[in-house]
Amino acid sequence: MGQEESHNEEMDLEKIQELCIVFMKECPSGALHLHEFKRIFGVPSSSAEESLYMETIFHSFDTNKDNTLDFLEYVAALHLILRGNLEDRLKWSFKMYDKDGNGKLDRQEVKRIIRIIYKIKLQKSDVSMTLSEICDRIFQLVDKNNDGQITLSEFMEGAQKDEWVMNLLKLDVNATGWVIQNCGKLP
Repeated sequence: MGQEESHNEEMDLEKIQELCIVFMKECPSGALHLHEFKRIFGVPSSSAEESLYMETIFHSFDTNKDNTLDFLEYVAALHLILRGNLEDRLKWSFKMYDKDGNGKLDRQEVKRIIRIIYKIKLQKSDVSMTLSEICDRIFQLVDKNNDGQITLSEFMEGAQKDEWVMNLLKLDVNATGWVIQNCGKLP
């Protein structure tokens, strides 16, 4: 079992090194812009949903809000996505969802991300719920004090305790698969 974990770590490190090399080739200035980020990860211009998802990811890692990722932001992003623990990835997911940055998710923010996830992920599965029904169910399961807003602690507790919520949010919680899958599209 230890060898398997070591092998996975080596693969992760190998993937991170590969993506860092791509960064240096694509961005010799040291600044990665959104359009370059999308190109590196092979997001087709025809895919509005994937494009919006990548914009959300990009802005969540642009910590200094200068509309570029410097090398340190890029490496931090890769480390979190490829090697981060569940708690860190859930915190990151919450930050991505919290569009206004107030530390709480309202129904509009939850519906926005569900709409993106639904178009990318759920349309391929047999889901009979509407976006509003999915949002309502998330709030029923996660909003413990019923104030119409989900705090970080409610989000983390709810996602970890409820398999349905975790599976729904898995696109963001387990972005590793998405990154590795799209890394194969690198130029």
